Amino acid sequence: MKDKKASGLSDRSSDIILVVLTAIIIFIVAYPLYYVLIASVSNPYDVYAGMTFLLPSQFSMAGYAAVFADKSIFTGFLNSIKYTVIGTVFSVVMIYLVAYPLSQHTLPFRKALSIFFIITMYFGGGLIPTYLVVKNTGLIGSMWSLFIPGGVAVGNMIIVRNYIENSIPHELMEAAEIDGASHLRIFWDMVIPLSRPIMAVMVVFSMVAYWNDWFTAMIYLDASQAPLPLVLRNVLIKSSASASQAATISGGYAELNKMTEMIKFASIVVAAGPMLIIYPFVQKQFEKGMMAGAVKG
Repeated sequence: MKDKKASGLSDRSSDIILVVLTAIIIFIVAYPLYYVLIASVSNPYDVYAGMTFLLPSQFSMAGYAAVFADKSIFTGFLNSIKYTVIGTVFSVVMIYLVAYPLSQHTLPFRKALSIFFIITMYFGGGLIPTYLVVKNTGLIGSMWSLFIPGGVAVGNMIIVRNYIENSIPHELMEAAEIDGASHLRIFWDMVIPLSRPIMAVMVVFSMVAYWNDWFTAMIYLDASQAPLPLVLRNVLIKSSASASQAATISGGYAELNKMTEMIKFASIVVAAGPMLIIYPFVQKQFEKGMMAGAVKG
């Protein structure tokens, strides 16, 4: 009886410790997001004075009004959705088209091909050679310049390859091949359905990467094709420039600098908001994919 009670107390204590640690971690992760949210609707000077620890100070939506006053915001939002959807589909398809053959031990020169892809993770031509390649292939001004040069995310491809190799029974694919199924049939009817958890992980990774990518668009695309992060960057730069120009005007600099800070926080919320809204809907599959292959028995 004493052993059981001691064991029960020990389990209860460990549960309390885990709950406390989890609450601390959640606070550390979630509070910065909450802080940016309340800062975006507060007086910037109160934010820097530390008066917005839990609640907004001098509530104002002026920052969001200034952000959405720029008509290019809606164009950038639509561009980001288009680039994210097309880029995610393209990236996941390319990852699977490379990962599945490399997961097959019967593939000729399998090790050499794997080394070839791994080398690209450590060595690259750099920005100027990449720009010249994109220019000479006629992709400047085309949205495909965002997808084709980095079409295969090698790190993600290795994850998918290892998942197919270790989590999908090789005997199952061999049995299907003996029954007359082609590699294409095995890939479509077996590999893809059985690898949905890791596919969800790849979808989330690709979505976040394409949604946040503004530098590639700045190099290759026109202003009318700019995605949302690049548009928000331009809005913030314009606001900062206006504040600098108003430095010689009495009282003008302070007000414009205040607006610039509000725009800064509002831009962060606007840029991150869509991904934060989408993530809960794919969280279940994402967790399964991240844990796939972690426990084997």
